[in-house]
Amino acid sequence: MRNAMLGAIAGVMATVAMTSAMRRMQPLLPDRDRYPLPPRQIMEQVGEATETGQAMPEPARRTTTLLSHFAFGAAAGSLFAAWRPRGGVRAGAGYGALVWAVSYLGWIPAARILRPATDHPIRRNLLMLAAHLVWGTALAHSLHDLDRAEADIFRDGPRLDARSKPPLQRC
Repeated sequence: MRNAMLGAIAGVMATVAMTSAMRRMQPLLPDRDRYPLPPRQIMEQVGEATETGQAMPEPARRTTTLLSHFAFGAAAGSLFAAWRPRGGVRAGAGYGALVWAVSYLGWIPAARILRPATDHPIRRNLLMLAAHLVWGTALAHSLHDLDRAEADIFRDGPRLDARSKPPLQRC
C-alpha cells in the first residue's frame, strides 16, 4: 500500500512536469499539426461515447480532461512504484517511453479511442514521446525524493510532553 500511495503522489507530480512540457512544446509544432493533444482527444472520444445526447460544456470538458490526465499519471506512477525497477532516472525515462508505446500503439487504438501513433505526424509523436520521457524522469526523481522524505523528515522521533517546547535549531 505504501508503494502505491507514494507512486500515485509521484505520478501526479510527474504529470505536472509533463503537462508543462506539452504546453511549451505544442506551439513549436507546424500549424497543421497543432490540433488538440491526446489527453483532450481521448476525453472527447470517451465523452462522446458516454454522453446522453447533450454536449458537455467546454469548462467541464477541460476539467474532465485535466482530472483524467492526472488520474492516469497517478495510476501509472503506482504501477512503477510497485515494480521498482533498478536504474533510477534511466528506468523512469524507459518506463515513460513504455507507457507512451503501450498507450498510443496499443490499448488506445485497440479500444478504438484514437488512431495509432503511426497515423499521426512524426512531430506530434516526437512531442508526445518527449513529454513521456519528461514524465518518466520526473516520476523517478519524485519517487526517490518521497522515499527520502519519508525516511528523513517524516520518521518517528523523540516525543515532547505537552509542557516542553520544541528545541530551537541554529542555522
